[in-house]
Amino acid sequence: MPVQPVRLFGDPVLRTPAAPVTTFDAELRRLVADLTDTMHEEGGAGLAAPQLGVGLRVFTYDCDGFAGHLVNPTWDVVGDEEQLGPEGCLSIPGLGWDCRRHLHVVARGWDMHGEPQEIEGSELLARCIQHETDHLDGILFVDRLDPETRKQAMAEIRAAEWFGAAVPVVRESPHALFGKAR
Repeated sequence: MPVQPVRLFGDPVLRTPAAPVTTFDAELRRLVADLTDTMHEEGGAGLAAPQLGVGLRVFTYDCDGFAGHLVNPTWDVVGDEEQLGPEGCLSIPGLGWDCRRHLHVVARGWDMHGEPQEIEGSELLARCIQHETDHLDGILFVDRLDPETRKQAMAEIRAAEWFGAAVPVVRESPHALFGKAR
């Protein structure tokens, strides 16, 4: 499958909540393959459909020995513990900051064939699930930083050489929502 350009901070699709997937078809399977290939090519631990300009609730992950994808994901917190740790994002390349997340979560959703899925694993996987689900809600991890760190992060983002770069052209898909923000 072809590697797709990753949308960068500032692209409106990253701030737009994604629509639920309603059709589990060949186009969805192509999207999952594109997400997986792009995530691996870019060296990411996860990638959400809006990061490829597709406004659908789908993400892939490959972190800490766990790999796969979830369609229409939800997650529940397990316990009260939190973790503060380094986080980055393919849509904010080359930059990262410590972000607070829940230590343990259980995620539920469907696979690309419409079969129910449940994933639970390491602390790193919990961080990845929360990060990618945030993308589906139009939230970036910089929104979760404490105020002082967020101010520093925004200054570093504005100074990055890629900041303000043109939005990549993504081919139109025959699927009703692919390639379009909702």
